[in-house]
Amino acid sequence: MLSHLLVRDLVIVSSLELDWSAGMTALTGETGAGKSILIDALGLVLGDKAEASLIRAGAERAEIVAQLDLTHCPPAARWLAEQNLDDDEGVCILRRLIPRKGRSRAYINGRPANGGQLRALGDLLVDIHGQHAHQSLLRATAQRDLLDAYGGQTALAQTVAAAFADYRALAQHFSTLEAASHDRAARLDLLRFTVDELERLDLNPGEIEALSQEERRLGHLDRLQQSAARILQTLSETEPSLEDQLRSATSEVDELLEIDPELGVCRDLLETAAINAAEAAASLRHYLDGLEIDPGALDTVAERLALIHDLARKYRVFPNQLPDFLVERRSELETLEAADITLDALRAKRDAAYKHYLDRARELSAARAQSASRLGETVTDSMQELGMAGGRFEVRIEDLEPERAGGGGLERIEFLVSANPGQPLQALVKVASGGELSRISLAIQVATASCGSVPTLVFDEVDVGIGGGIAEIVGRLLRRLGASRQVLCVTHLPQVAAQAHQQYRVRKEAIDGQTHTRIEPLDDANRIEEIARMLGGTEITLKTREHASEMLDRIDV
Repeated sequence: MLSHLLVRDLVIVSSLELDWSAGMTALTGETGAGKSILIDALGLVLGDKAEASLIRAGAERAEIVAQLDLTHCPPAARWLAEQNLDDDEGVCILRRLIPRKGRSRAYINGRPANGGQLRALGDLLVDIHGQHAHQSLLRATAQRDLLDAYGGQTALAQTVAAAFADYRALAQHFSTLEAASHDRAARLDLLRFTVDELERLDLNPGEIEALSQEERRLGHLDRLQQSAARILQTLSETEPSLEDQLRSATSEVDELLEIDPELGVCRDLLETAAINAAEAAASLRHYLDGLEIDPGALDTVAERLALIHDLARKYRVFPNQLPDFLVERRSELETLEAADITLDALRAKRDAAYKHYLDRARELSAARAQSASRLGETVTDSMQELGMAGGRFEVRIEDLEPERAGGGGLERIEFLVSANPGQPLQALVKVASGGELSRISLAIQVATASCGSVPTLVFDEVDVGIGGGIAEIVGRLLRRLGASRQVLCVTHLPQVAAQAHQQYRVRKEAIDGQTHTRIEPLDDANRIEEIARMLGGTEITLKTREHASEMLDRIDV
């Protein structure tokens, strides 16, 4: 349960710390004093969306800290342990910081957490019933979710939704493949022809560059032969050849060395030149011996290059991209050839997923049928207590056609109500009277709250639209809930506030030109004053005090 709440710089709250007790606690005060701000603060620390506009004027950030006792909430303790966020002392401390600039930050037991974690934990710890809850109850999805929560089948409903999502994804994938298979035969023929054509081409890496070089060489074969022969003749086959002249010069310099040794370098260079000339001549002879003149060689190379370029143009790729293009087409061919197997396997997976969905959905349907009967009886009983004698409440379960079934299950859930004896049951959305709708909503909330495991229940002005004896009955119902759960109730009704085990008064005050919210626990005397104010307004008389005292005295302990 909630044991402590700290709020700083939120709306008109500058600084506020409260200790909370078990049982029913009433929060009262004049309109606009800030009662609902406390509920908003609790919602924020439990993961509600945070906005900078919530920060008190002049402050840079808002801060909310809540301490909760987990003694009677094993599900929350297990969740914390699974998330490695638990505390050995059996308490949970939630903290939310909302800066004026940037994103808000959240902490669970001193460790950083995200909004999703706060909400998941909050669902196990606190159940907030807002003053506009009856509006959400008009939505079909809200009615379905409430029935599942009442029957304890929320987890099963989530399993059904997930199973349907899996089935739908597989069904869509299957439909896509099946549609594509209609053009499969034509595509297969084209791919087989393409792969065969490119495999026959058998283009190797680097082949295009090699063929281009060979084409250039063969195109200048005559020039290569004539020039090489002429150079060879100059080097070694004329009289005297260049080689002969270099060797003669070397011999002559040898003789001069005896006169001037400085010619040694020149002599070495001439000898090296003669050797190089001889080696060049030998290389040219070898080159000319291997230079075959084949008139058809050039045509063969040109035809090969032409075929490569023709196929590149045909398939709209660069010539050097043809090998990669072949790999891609071969892969597509293999995929399509295996498509029949893939389609059959996918069909089997789709059918298995649908069967799993149906099995879980039928299990949920059975659970809903039982929960609907119990909820109808419980809410009907609450309606009698709330002054709607002869009123009836029923949960209608309408089977859906298979094609309309979805993540919500195999049926449509609708709340039906008859507010007065003799009136036929009609959809809750068609209840015309706002007062009746408020009472029916409260009956539903009380009925569902009493069957849950959440230790703290918050009712934020859910008694709007009722009064008199009915208000006293509402107070009794909330007090009854407080016997086993912690109940926090924001109310304007003295009949409801008087039923609380403890009461806090919320008030506004101006300090240095700024409005601040203050909250204080009330002792017996101050509680009489506050109940009297709620009864009589600004002017409190002896009579209203006596009435207030009487209301408090007759509360069952």
